[in-house]
Amino acid sequence: MTQTNTKQLSNELSTEKDAIRPFHINVPEEEIIELKRRIIATRWPEKETVADQSQGTKLETIQELARYWACEYDWRKIESRINSYPHFITEIDGLDFHFIHVRSKHENAMPILIAHGWPGSIIEQMKLIDPLTNPTAHGGSESDAFHVVIPSMPGYGFSGKPTATGWNPKRIASAYSELMTRLGYTKYVAQGGDWGSIVVNFMGVQEPKGLIGIHTNMPEVIPPEVDAAIWSGNPLPAGLSDEEKKACEQVRENKFAYAFQMGTRPQTLTGLADSPIGLAAFMIDHDWKSHALIARSFAGFKEGLTRDDVLDNITLFWLTNTAISAARLYWENTVAGVSFFAAKGVKLPVAASVFPDEMYEAPKSWTEKAYPNLIHYNKLPKGGHFAAWEQPEFMTSEIRTAFKSLR
Repeated sequence: MTQTNTKQLSNELSTEKDAIRPFHINVPEEEIIELKRRIIATRWPEKETVADQSQGTKLETIQELARYWACEYDWRKIESRINSYPHFITEIDGLDFHFIHVRSKHENAMPILIAHGWPGSIIEQMKLIDPLTNPTAHGGSESDAFHVVIPSMPGYGFSGKPTATGWNPKRIASAYSELMTRLGYTKYVAQGGDWGSIVVNFMGVQEPKGLIGIHTNMPEVIPPEVDAAIWSGNPLPAGLSDEEKKACEQVRENKFAYAFQMGTRPQTLTGLADSPIGLAAFMIDHDWKSHALIARSFAGFKEGLTRDDVLDNITLFWLTNTAISAARLYWENTVAGVSFFAAKGVKLPVAASVFPDEMYEAPKSWTEKAYPNLIHYNKLPKGGHFAAWEQPEFMTSEIRTAFKSLR
């Protein structure tokens, strides 16, 4: 991976560590050729012995993905699209952070930081940029406009790869707050799903100067005693409503095999840095509903994510060789002792959007307790874990509505 003239340009602009350096993607053609060679040379396992996805990514799905990836997929399309937006790198807390930064033409636009998770990237949120920054062209009004900042997490995409321990969600939250300050924003909001939700929840806990509210599409609302019972496999506490019991069972049914592996032995996954098909099979086996959606996309069904959507993201991980550096975030989180779904103690204004195919549907009863300053709660009719990617229209509408009262 190369960044065209970035170092030279940075030296010309500033010698300060907090310099904001323009960035450009230009993947050498030989890297694309090598990727396809490795895909074609894949040594396949035998077919699974079950009819469903209970043993993981099905052979039929991954072989069709491989065929399309090697024979039809074009990385240059997404590369060109990424480069069509202004994006930059700046050093924060000793690490380079890559980010997209698109300012709206509307004078009173609200600054928003949008945070991705795993196995996501900036690509996951790019469908939101135009509707949020140019709302009048997408069914909104000038009063709906946002200035959009989308950073790549440490170890992900074009951000730096930590060479020492300590880059957990709390530290990333602090770095994101510094990024918004460095960009000159004195009043802003933050949005996130997956790790992005955990990070912006910690931004809410830390209450940095300028942050006035957060929005999450993966609300972290499970009471600590219930969260402990879910993960230990012990009986659930008495007195839960049917909706709350359903949420607990939804968490349990996802198994989270990928999270346990990355949370305890990320370096053991070295094979993901050597095999593009190994990487792809691992990345698409996330929660069972999004896994099923992706499998359907490679079976020819058009809904939510397209085949190109899925491969844009996987190819970015491959070309930046970030499978292991990204996985270490789970290890860092394990060391830090942070729960994925337990309430974090946010006191700032919070908006929550609940999508039906999320890893669990956050009950309103828990959401109101977890976020005492809840300004918006809505259950959507369609969408899952990667809501901004799958259902950008719903997500755009939710973000506009969520922060309307804070303008």
